[in-house]
Amino acid sequence: MIVLTKQSGVRFIRMPAKAAKKQEVSSLHSGLGDEDLLKIFRAMLLTRAFDNKVLSLQRQGRLGAYINCTGEEAAIIPSAFALQKEDWMITSYREVGAHIVRGLSIDHMFAQLFGNASDLLKGRQMSNSWGSRDLNIVPTAAPIGAYLPIAVGIAMAMKIEKKTGLAVLAYMGDGGTSSSDFHTAMNFAGVFKAPIVFICRNNGWAISLPVSKQTASETMAIKAKAYGFDGIRIDGNDALTVYETTKEALDKARTGGGPTLIETLTYRIGAHSTADDPARYRDPKETDAWSRRDPIAILRKNLMSWKVLDEKMEEKISQEVTEIVAKAAKAQEDIPPLPPEKLIFDDVYAQLPAGLLEQRQQMIDLEKAS
Repeated sequence: MIVLTKQSGVRFIRMPAKAAKKQEVSSLHSGLGDEDLLKIFRAMLLTRAFDNKVLSLQRQGRLGAYINCTGEEAAIIPSAFALQKEDWMITSYREVGAHIVRGLSIDHMFAQLFGNASDLLKGRQMSNSWGSRDLNIVPTAAPIGAYLPIAVGIAMAMKIEKKTGLAVLAYMGDGGTSSSDFHTAMNFAGVFKAPIVFICRNNGWAISLPVSKQTASETMAIKAKAYGFDGIRIDGNDALTVYETTKEALDKARTGGGPTLIETLTYRIGAHSTADDPARYRDPKETDAWSRRDPIAILRKNLMSWKVLDEKMEEKISQEVTEIVAKAAKAQEDIPPLPPEKLIFDDVYAQLPAGLLEQRQQMIDLEKAS
C-alpha cells in the first residue's frame, strides 16, 4: 500500500527524511509486469554505463563538457516510463535515462555529444541537449527553467486542439524552481489546468548552492499550492514509487484534472558537471551516506526478492549494456562533423534567397579548393 500523510497541504509518499543507512525493499505494488520491471532495470544500468563511458571519454579530452546523472536514475527513468507514445517530454540537461526510455538510440546520444554529422540537432546544441521530433522530445534550453513555459505551451496546444488523453512531462532540478520561468509556467498551468506534470529532481544542490540557501519554502512540492494544484514529495531513489506517482499524475492530467508538481528526493552523487569540483563545497560524509541508497541497488533488491531477476540475468544485462555503449562510442567518434555550409545555411529558410545561395556555393567552392 501507499501510505499518504499531509503536511502543509502537500502529500508525502515514502519520503526519506535523511539518507538511509541500508538498502530497503519498496512496499509499493506498481502494477508493472515482470517484463516492464526488467526494462526499467535495464534502462537504469544502460544509463549508468553511458554516464561512466562519457565521463571517461571527457577526461581523456575526446569529448567536451558533460552533465552526469549517477545516483538519480530512479528519479528519471521510471517517470519517463509512465509516458505514452504520443505524449511529449521536455527535459533539463540531467535526464539522460529519460531519453533512453523514450527510444533515443545510444548512437544518437553520442552523436549529439560529438556534434558529428549523425547528430539529429546538427551540432547546434550544447552537451546533454538531446531532442527528437519523431519521439516528441523538445531539446532543452541552456538557461535554467527557460523551457518550462514552452512545455506548458505544448500542453495548452493539446488542450485547445482537444487532443484528449495526452499529456506533457517536464523535468527540472531544484535550482530550476528559483527561476522566473518556473513561476510563469506554474502560474499559467494552474490557471488554465494544462495537462502537464512537472518533475522536480531535488538532488540537494544547485551546482554549489544547497537547497537550504536557495529557498525558504518547506519543500519544493509545496510551491504548487500557491498556483492551485497538487504538489507531491516522494522518495526519488525508489523507482517503483516514482513510476506509480508519475503515472497517477499523468492519468489525472490526461482526463482534465490539471497539472501536478512531483518533487523527487534524490542526490547528486557526482559533480554538477565535468567542470565542477564538489569537494570544494560538499561534505564527503553526505555523499557517502546517500551512496548507500544507490537507486539501482534498491531496485535490484526488489527484483531479486520477487524472483523477477537473478544473478545470471543481471550479468547478461550488464554485459549487454556495456557492449552497446562501447560500440556506439567507437562508431560515433569516427564520424566527421557536418560541412560548414550545412551548419550555416540550412534550416533557416524554407527556400534560400538568391544571395544566400550564392554565398553557400562560394563556401562549397572554397572547401573544395582547400
